[in-house]
Amino acid sequence: MLENAFAPLWVSGEISNLTQHASGHWYFSLKDEKAQVRCVMFRHRNQYLDFAPKAGMQVEARVLVSLYEPRGDFQLNVESMRPGGLGALYEAFAKLKAKLEAEGLFDAARKRALPVFPRQIGLITSPQAAALRDVLATLKRRMPSIPIVLYPTPVQGKGAHLQIVQAIKIAGRRKECDVLILCRGGGSRRPVGIQ
Repeated sequence: MLENAFAPLWVSGEISNLTQHASGHWYFSLKDEKAQVRCVMFRHRNQYLDFAPKAGMQVEARVLVSLYEPRGDFQLNVESMRPGGLGALYEAFAKLKAKLEAEGLFDAARKRALPVFPRQIGLITSPQAAALRDVLATLKRRMPSIPIVLYPTPVQGKGAHLQIVQAIKIAGRRKECDVLILCRGGGSRRPVGIQ
């Protein structure tokens, strides 16, 4: 009855008592200032996380309510997990997007069509970015004969947004590429600091 009464839901809290069992399963508690609850994240789920949880870390977890029958323990079965605060970051992103839309920056009339066969492609990114390797591999597979120009710049951290703007201006002055790709990877929703 307990397991059928609740649809999957999101909970947030601080990780405590984290145990990574030899089986690959993780056992921990999620807590806040008022309560705590036991959790389990099975190996077939936790192997897909792109971060390493640690005690004291704030997280948001998608969970199923369950009961561990041998001990009669109520627990949450964690299906997926992300670092805490992404909800607030997404809200900030949505507000910024709405502001830019109100300024007309996403207006279709302002957009230019991409060339079907670009002469040369410019990549604005950090030479150390993991995403750069992914983009280069994809371009080599799909368009191996198109030359690539790298405009190296930090794409995260304090002041990165100013250096990205500067790289775009440099590419614009040189006029050597008819397509620019701003490459920042990792799947993170964290903003680069655009004001």
